[in-house]
Amino acid sequence: MNLTRRLAIGTILVGLSLPGLAAAQEVTLNVLYNLPGFTKFHQPLADEFMKNNPDVKINFLAPAAGYNEGQQQVLRAAVTNNLPDVYFSGYNLTAELVHTLAPRNQITDLAPFIEAEGGQAFLDENFSPNMAALGRIDGTQYGLPVNASSPIMFVNADLVRAAGGDPADMPKTFPELIELATRIHAMDDSIAGMSYDIAGWPDDWLWQAMIYQQGGTLVDQETGKVAFDNEIGLNALTMIRQMAAEAGAPTFDWDQARQQFGAGMTGVLFTTPAHVQTIEGLVGDRFELTTTTFPLDDPEKGGVPTGGNSAVMLTQDPAKQQAAWDYIKWVTGPEAQNTIVRITGYLPTNLRATGEDYLAPYYAEHPNVATAAKQAERSLPWAGYPGGDSVRIWRTQRDIIGNVMRGDITPEDGLAQLVEQTNALMQ
Repeated sequence: MNLTRRLAIGTILVGLSLPGLAAAQEVTLNVLYNLPGFTKFHQPLADEFMKNNPDVKINFLAPAAGYNEGQQQVLRAAVTNNLPDVYFSGYNLTAELVHTLAPRNQITDLAPFIEAEGGQAFLDENFSPNMAALGRIDGTQYGLPVNASSPIMFVNADLVRAAGGDPADMPKTFPELIELATRIHAMDDSIAGMSYDIAGWPDDWLWQAMIYQQGGTLVDQETGKVAFDNEIGLNALTMIRQMAAEAGAPTFDWDQARQQFGAGMTGVLFTTPAHVQTIEGLVGDRFELTTTTFPLDDPEKGGVPTGGNSAVMLTQDPAKQQAAWDYIKWVTGPEAQNTIVRITGYLPTNLRATGEDYLAPYYAEHPNVATAAKQAERSLPWAGYPGGDSVRIWRTQRDIIGNVMRGDITPEDGLAQLVEQTNALMQ
């Protein structure tokens, strides 16, 4: 092979390894996301991306039923090295994903691509530190946040007023809220003062919220054991029991809880902002519906866990990596976030998306949706447990928490069981 030909081939290979040059080829990206209902925004966003990037085809794999199922699907695919090129990873499972794939060189550090966009200036312009941290594992930016939700309160303003409360100034702490909810329940014992359907929730989002809002954490980084084996954990379980025993909170799943709230039979409902449109439809003109932020018993250190997912790049093919980055940058950018929020009710992950060109006019017309964005600065990472068994841990915890909520065991006994079994499963 002559020198000229060798130099030409070398130039092509180097070019394919650099961010910004690989997308010149026609590439197909295999993309996996979770939750079939998310097709309603993934598909139009992909269509718009392909329109603007005709050399790239987005091929969606069949969406996984949920984050846990998607995680298992990707981990199985890693064994045969048949991974999707881009995956939308649940925040609470991303650390487990990285710790499994990174040693096998099956997940991509986004730093070179971010650096090509301006580095930290790019991150600062588009993401708050808390949002960027949702895709950062062990100091490395493996993902960028796409969907974000933190639990909010849906309020039956009519019932709150009837119980002597002010729906425009709802309690800021859980003891105060439980007191108001108890008054609502006392007016009519067929009405639940509040609904915190933790015993039927599919993941530990609402449990983490009860720990985080007190300024607590899940795991002690020094000991590797649970960090709520203390007053914070006991307070959480005690208040969960009070919700049921004093305020009439039922042990429903989220579908039943929404239906009861929509029928006017619940004072305050805790759920995801993604349910705003559904709940508004259920309520109709039956009563005045408002939303407000999650209570914090520790307003200085407290926060809320951020559910949702970040887009991670799994492809190691240089010819696909730039196209994958362009797609990730698109779905986390202000225009795409404007679309996602209007469809789902989630809070925007991109700082620019709240501007006048995007969501500001929409929020002015839909204040119930705007609530989620008001607690963006309170957003904390939705954590997982070390050991790679977070799904099984929550199923075990949920049974114990449900027993406490129903009064089958005391909060003290429930905490002892939670601590013992969670520590055992982490090992």
